[in-house]
Amino acid sequence: MGTDLIKLATKQAVTQKFAQSVAFMQQARNLSLSLLYGHSIVSYRLGFTFFLVVGLCSCGSLTPSGLSGSNLKIGTNVTPIREIKPEQDNQAIVYIQGKVEKQAPLIKQWAYEINDSTGKIWVVTNQKDLGERSQVVIKGKVRYRSIPLAGKELGEVYLEEE
Repeated sequence: MGTDLIKLATKQAVTQKFAQSVAFMQQARNLSLSLLYGHSIVSYRLGFTFFLVVGLCSCGSLTPSGLSGSNLKIGTNVTPIREIKPEQDNQAIVYIQGKVEKQAPLIKQWAYEINDSTGKIWVVTNQKDLGERSQVVIKGKVRYRSIPLAGKELGEVYLEEE
């Protein structure tokens, strides 16, 4: 699933960048034609070549936003699990990405432990088809359940999927 998601994100980014370059070159061509009307064809060709080179160079640094080789992140809004703290507002909505390590059935829901190499967090969701070791991206509200026991706080932060 993670590989397919990366391929889809890369394909969409390439398609979008190509469409932007083509649109930019068409606008530049139309502008060049209207400005160079009555001028020599050499000036037109130089202008067109300039815009073509600029358009192609803009594709040179094409990488989908947020994708990186070994530390995979699909988007810039993915929150590392280590940054999700009990003090956080219980209404905060975050995106996490990681691997499903454990699962536990609840009455009408499922709980999955997600690991993103910075930490682990449990996610409560209605999804029941997340297999262990599968890569997931989940949007959820930060929740904290206080469990005072023998004078100690044993509460835990978890996400409730949106």
